[in-house]
Amino acid sequence: MDLDTIRSRIAEHGLAFRGAFHAEAGEAAGKTLVLVGFVGSENWPAFIASPEAAGGQPNPLDRWSARVVTAIALSLGATPLFPFGGPPFLPFQRWAQQAEPVHPSPLGILIHPDWGLWHAYRGALAFAERIELPPPDLRPSPCDSCAGKPCLTACPVGAFTPAGYDVPTCVSRIAAPTGADCMSDGCLARRACPVGPEYRHIPEQAEFHQQAFLAAQHS
Repeated sequence: MDLDTIRSRIAEHGLAFRGAFHAEAGEAAGKTLVLVGFVGSENWPAFIASPEAAGGQPNPLDRWSARVVTAIALSLGATPLFPFGGPPFLPFQRWAQQAEPVHPSPLGILIHPDWGLWHAYRGALAFAERIELPPPDLRPSPCDSCAGKPCLTACPVGAFTPAGYDVPTCVSRIAAPTGADCMSDGCLARRACPVGPEYRHIPEQAEFHQQAFLAAQHS
């Protein structure tokens, strides 16, 4: 198996290749892990055209991801892994930092030097063999050189603080009429990040994720 074939198969199914690494320890020791996911709004059309998106059932994105990533894995002789379905949950955040140059941002979301905060992981492919990989991309976090940190001051209710993310305050804002902008176009703090603005979610995508976030808080 070679990486070009894997990349092509992932793209054929509407997802983005999100890096790879050789796992040396833990749940996937001895395997090559290839992460798959979303970049900006590039992969949104594949999901929104799916039967899961139109079915009216809970968790459509997770169900679509499970179906599609499993199909990719079966076609390549890999094992599909997912960031959802727990507890327990697999360490996707740690895997991501091994697979590509993402780093924790002040908001807690992993930031990419190109895509900023506008990306996501929908699954991983675990290969038993050690696939040849390119040298790791070791670019530093763009937050290191961001003096103003506008993401920390953009939230109108101050949900992001040095102590962490105040979820109840955030929820009360976006669930109210005054939070219509947060609901329709996405988190104001996230949108304030100067990295990768061209990858921001389109309104339909932003509202989908905000609605899902609210539903999760009330489940």
